[in-house]
Amino acid sequence: ILDDNGTLAVIVSIKRDTTAPFVPNNPMSGLITSMFLDEETADVCFEVSTADVHDVDDGDEEAPSPVTFHAHRLILKTCAPMLASLFGSDDEEIVKVSINDVKPAIFRHLLHYVYGGSVEEGELNTHAK
Repeated sequence: ILDDNGTLAVIVSIKRDTTAPFVPNNPMSGLITSMFLDEETADVCFEVSTADVHDVDDGDEEAPSPVTFHAHRLILKTCAPMLASLFGSDDEEIVKVSINDVKPAIFRHLLHYVYGGSVEEGELNTHAK
């Protein structure tokens, strides 16, 4: 735009995209979460069962068979040192740890939380004491 004095006015506008983040999301959280229960890369194996005994059809009592959960030393040492203390040193082989006083569903929630997952409020209320 030229005015009477010969001055040119330039109008500049900058469009900001408010939907695009300035810093991209860090993929690490998703990578750790994707390793949850990954048997192929796991170096720790938890065998979890309750101490509950139930009746079998023939009248005998039987303890429920354990449920196996695979995990990773590094993640447990970093995020759950109390669980990591159950398997001791840094051996090269897969370590098996038996836990006999926790419901497998509860242990799964705990392990999922350690790997960056969340536990829904309904699940917390269901299993709260």
